[in-house]
Amino acid sequence: MVSIDTLQGTSLFNTPLIRRQVDANKDSLQIVNYNNALERYNNDSLSVENIVWLGRRIAYLGDYKKAIEIFSKGIKAYPEEAQFYRHRGHRYISTRLFDKAIDDFKKAVELIEGKEDIVEQDGIPNAQNIPLSTLHNNIWYHLGLAYYLKNDLPNALEAFKACLESSNNDDMQVSDRHWLYMILRRMELPEEAAKVLEPVNKDMTIIENQAYYNLLLFYKGELNIDDVSGNNSTGSSEAAKYGVANWYHYNGDVEEAKKRYQELINTGNWAGFGYIAAEADLSRMQ
Repeated sequence: MVSIDTLQGTSLFNTPLIRRQVDANKDSLQIVNYNNALERYNNDSLSVENIVWLGRRIAYLGDYKKAIEIFSKGIKAYPEEAQFYRHRGHRYISTRLFDKAIDDFKKAVELIEGKEDIVEQDGIPNAQNIPLSTLHNNIWYHLGLAYYLKNDLPNALEAFKACLESSNNDDMQVSDRHWLYMILRRMELPEEAAKVLEPVNKDMTIIENQAYYNLLLFYKGELNIDDVSGNNSTGSSEAAKYGVANWYHYNGDVEEAKKRYQELINTGNWAGFGYIAAEADLSRMQ
């Protein structure tokens, strides 16, 4: 039976980050995937791919601390392998260790310079089972996110600009443009923010980032707020809820923003990026 340490860290409000214990019924597929990854690792513990996937699979079960340990072992064995810094940095974000995340992503940026990008296989495939992101894209994306969560907007802006340059499909374009738009609005640069929205249109092919896409269309005035904050599956996501709350924030309705940030924290998944962003914003507002 697979089990995890349910205490995963401390929130920005100094409260414990608790994951539910692994459930044999609810998590049956992820348990099978983890056990398969563990078997492959036990057969060849020096394989970069096997180490990466063991860390990823235990993270999907909610044990981010164990994943960090596994990626750290990978770094010790292969200090020049960018994938380990990329994935460890992601789980440092999950556990609110933003400075450590930034250090990892900056190291990863150094390691990928001048190297060919590679497609990252999805641990939880989308509806069409088409991997959409790449190693370089994910490094820049998560670096930008970590800076954003620390409210370091100039560095977040530069990271997401670099991320956009490596985004070669509509899904990646809309996720990058969403963060870029919010950053520029927070920096009180509305004209530059508007330019970010110009390529966004209703003919784009979106497979998995529907929440970000709808938010961008809302920012352009092509959808109304009910289309992105209603009770449908997209509107119920942390990404959509955070995007709407933040829209109130940078448009001057701070009380409504605070209320929506709090609602998201009360009901959301604490590992979701929208949740973490709401937590970071609200912690600075109190």
